[in-house]
Amino acid sequence: MRAEHRHELKTNELAQWLFNLPEWAQKNLRTIIYVTVVVVLVLGTFLYQRYQKTVVTGREQTAVTGLIGQLPIQESQIAQAASQGTDASYTLLQTANELKNLSQNSRQETIKVLALIKEAQILRAELQFRQGAITKQDIESQVNKAKDDYTKALTYLKKTPNRPLEAQARFGLGLCEEDLGNYEQAKTIYKEVAQDPVLDGTIAAAAAKYRLETMDSYINTKIALKPAPPAPAAPAQELPYGPRRSPEPKPAVIAPQPPANPPAAK
Repeated sequence: MRAEHRHELKTNELAQWLFNLPEWAQKNLRTIIYVTVVVVLVLGTFLYQRYQKTVVTGREQTAVTGLIGQLPIQESQIAQAASQGTDASYTLLQTANELKNLSQNSRQETIKVLALIKEAQILRAELQFRQGAITKQDIESQVNKAKDDYTKALTYLKKTPNRPLEAQARFGLGLCEEDLGNYEQAKTIYKEVAQDPVLDGTIAAAAAKYRLETMDSYINTKIALKPAPPAPAAPAQELPYGPRRSPEPKPAVIAPQPPANPPAAK
């Protein structure tokens, strides 16, 4: 009996609440709108972030992987074109520009870092593949761009640490100093990378150690180029009858003439 009474009371309370709901909603209309907007924004933000992590991130990873994967093919094509006397190194700069745009537009720190490091490596490689004379200004301008990329990558790595990428970026800074002729600064960077326990076991740390062991062998070695032998003189063209001399006339051949009065026959 008591249970039935409680059920009847609850039913009456619900009916009364539903009856008063329109009046309550009208009085609290502004609050309801605010709460609804907040809920929609929170839900939309959650869905957008999830979309970014799945679709956009996958698309960016595919893009950066594709650009990096085509580099060996490009370098092979550039070398083949160079053997035929054609300079195709400019194609590397196109790839570097695409990586730069990707690093600027991506919201994923790891993709930004990877794109920046590969862009810096391409900028240095283009100088090695370029044919013709390269001025000191060209080297300084392009190598400094590579240094900026490595430095930006290290800035992003402070937020999202990644030991292999950090080692690559720091080792790349050492290579840039070598390109600029700052060998002592390059040695300092290599020593820091090779002896940093955080980077122990990375490929770049091993490369830095090897670089330290071999730098003096090619920095202090002076290469003396043997002078080219003089070109052989072209042989003088001799005239058939000697220089500046007219040909001598050939002696005339005189045929024997018969006698005017042949002897009478006996």
